[in-house]
Amino acid sequence: MPLASPNLTGYQAYQKNKYQTASPHRLTLMLYNGAIQFAGKAREAMLANNISDTNLYLQKSQDIIYELLSSLNIKEGGELAANLKNLYFYMIDRLIESNIQKKSSGIDEVVSMLEELKSAWEQIGKGGTLG
Repeated sequence: MPLASPNLTGYQAYQKNKYQTASPHRLTLMLYNGAIQFAGKAREAMLANNISDTNLYLQKSQDIIYELLSSLNIKEGGELAANLKNLYFYMIDRLIESNIQKKSSGIDEVVSMLEELKSAWEQIGKGGTLG
């Protein structure tokens, strides 16, 4: 078994620590960023007719949206959490549909919605109510 370079090991520890020490607000922003980035990569792969990468990146984006879904507190979040739940399921459906039909319009729609949610979440953080 090859030895890991000390620099790589330190970097991996830093990356792991970055997520473990982030506030719930910051983690949600990271999830939005990740979903947006993977959806963008999926769109690029789709335009290049790279089916395997399109599928891979759409699945990664869907996985992140599922993570956002699992973080919702429906009981305490009330109507807002219920609306987000429905929106997240809609986004997943649109990504699946885009993957099957090989059309980027669904990806574009999901990215637009994610960017709006991310922007709203950033504003909440600036208000000091979370984070």
